[in-house]
Amino acid sequence: MDKPTKDSLPQALIDNKIDLSAAAVRDIIRGVAASPGPDSAIGESDNWHKLIGNPISTDLADLLSAALARAREIDDGLTGSASTGERLANLRQQLKTQKVSGFVIPLADEHQGEYVPKFAQRLAWLTGFTGSAGLAIVIPDKAAIFVDGRYTLQANEQIDTNHFEVNHSVDDPADTWISKNLKSGEKLGFDPWLHTSNGLSKLRKACDKAGAKLAALNGNPIDTIWDNQPPPPLTPVEPHGIRFTGLSSGEKRALISEEMKKEGVEASILTAPDSIAWLANIRGGDVPFTPFTLAFGIIRANGSLDIFTDPRKYTGGVLASLDDDIKIHARADFLPALEELGGNKTKVGLDLASAAEIISQTLKSSGATIHGFTDPCQLPKARKNAVELDGMRNAHLRDGVALTRFLAWLDVNIDDGKLTEISVADQLEVFRRHGEAIQGLSFPTISGAGPNGAIVHYRVTEDSNRALDKNSLLLLDSGAQYLDGTTDVTRTVAIGKPSNEMIDRFTRVLKGHIALASAVFPAGTNGSQLDILARAALWQAGLDYDHGTGHGVGSYLGVHEGPQRISKLPNRIALEPGMVVSNEPGYYKPDEYGIRIENLIVVTEAPNSNQSNRPQMCFETLTLAPFDLALVDVAMLVKSEIDWLNAYHKKVQTALAPLLDGKTKKWLIEATKALE
Repeated sequence: MDKPTKDSLPQALIDNKIDLSAAAVRDIIRGVAASPGPDSAIGESDNWHKLIGNPISTDLADLLSAALARAREIDDGLTGSASTGERLANLRQQLKTQKVSGFVIPLADEHQGEYVPKFAQRLAWLTGFTGSAGLAIVIPDKAAIFVDGRYTLQANEQIDTNHFEVNHSVDDPADTWISKNLKSGEKLGFDPWLHTSNGLSKLRKACDKAGAKLAALNGNPIDTIWDNQPPPPLTPVEPHGIRFTGLSSGEKRALISEEMKKEGVEASILTAPDSIAWLANIRGGDVPFTPFTLAFGIIRANGSLDIFTDPRKYTGGVLASLDDDIKIHARADFLPALEELGGNKTKVGLDLASAAEIISQTLKSSGATIHGFTDPCQLPKARKNAVELDGMRNAHLRDGVALTRFLAWLDVNIDDGKLTEISVADQLEVFRRHGEAIQGLSFPTISGAGPNGAIVHYRVTEDSNRALDKNSLLLLDSGAQYLDGTTDVTRTVAIGKPSNEMIDRFTRVLKGHIALASAVFPAGTNGSQLDILARAALWQAGLDYDHGTGHGVGSYLGVHEGPQRISKLPNRIALEPGMVVSNEPGYYKPDEYGIRIENLIVVTEAPNSNQSNRPQMCFETLTLAPFDLALVDVAMLVKSEIDWLNAYHKKVQTALAPLLDGKTKKWLIEATKALE
């Protein structure tokens, strides 16, 4: 057929009896274009067509897909003709209009999420910095950006330092900078949707120290001057069936209702989209890598749930699948709903560590009583039920097949001299995409060769892409989103012959991994109490790693999930049965190599636990993939560690071998041979 044009659209809508104007359809297309697309964890397909109509003709489907392709070719909103200096000048002029001297620009959206949608990438638009964490401050005569150690080099490369100072967020934090540079009597503006009440405390103290004032603005000034700002993402909501969730939404809401009654709250505000996705048994594709839809929620003590979002995301079929006591409202109705709670003098549960400042201020000013209450969905969401755990096991089985096929392929092709960080990451994704129920990756693959492996949160680019050099290490941290589970696994592979030092460090990391994986501990133990197990072998050599040992993982939700974690940092959340956490000790030698070994593990009750007065817990390892035995010094392992490694490799071999082709099966048997 001829290439579709936008002028064909009105007639096609009429022919398909679509009760939407061409303008409304084009608005939907813009919203879909502002969504992650191929990076979405809900699968890249034409399922967004249902936002227009269901069913639709092939001709209309072709028109819509072509229109979306054109929309995605248009400027993403971050680039444009205006220079950094021009954007700063326009912002300062807008600040004068709003009668403030400066403005704080965090890398955040209204939900304080890990992945920020395109329309909320205000920091990148203003400064050019595209890292995953940062904050900028603009005042009349200065501007500064604050990034942590991961991003100091990137920031200096991307930012015009004629206009922005680049500061280390630990060595020269924003609050110190404010107290030094803001003048007495000045006002520093902030967007109350983008900061939590707790997070503002340091900024407020810094302003007080300078004799200045922190001022909430009505409207973000960057949105006023950002001409081609993308709209909020628009992707269809999908029901997540009970065969994956194990519990109906009604059962989950009954659990939350009981917790609310214990706390004496009549309503609880939900600001985390993953909590709403879990509670309502829905998924979406509004942000990369995590399958949820952006929304706010209010759950009441009677178990009813109000969801505030773009109603266009909920097609007729999805609305029909929802319980009668789940209501969908426009996003614009959220603040009025909070005011109504205040007008009724309601006692409201609110997580002040994660809720935007405007939410708490709206509740207070309208007369509500705020009860500090941790998001009531977080703990029950973390305690995976039997159905979710079976799904996680099945997802890890398929993921293990893909990773083993990749490792066997890597072993065969490593000598061709053409492999790079990008090419191996791409090939691993190809193997994963061959599996069933995969929806996308769970985070951007970390593929670090040689010295790049020593950068803990490294993300390869065309500029940084390294070849896999001989006698080096490759650190590959990757994962996927499946309908029945989420995976996250790291393997460190020797490329050629590793040095004795590499083998020593890898074996120490392995000893820590085994110590944590085989731990038995009393109920009530938290991750901070176990963290030392993963570090002890490194500490004995005066070594350590500067990151947490384990984070929670969702069930076809966030690959980073709380509230539990395993870390040096204090954490009082007990590790309970059903909680999935990562086990990922590491070692990093700057400018030379990095090592990390990561499996996902789930807390379970230990065998013979009832023999003690206090139940005992242990871990079951979910991840199925071989370790590189070329990096193991058997002489450094004690018998119990050798037994654990042999048992794990036997489990991997037994589970995966029947699912592999002959050559890969042969490779796996050799890769998992027992150590003496």
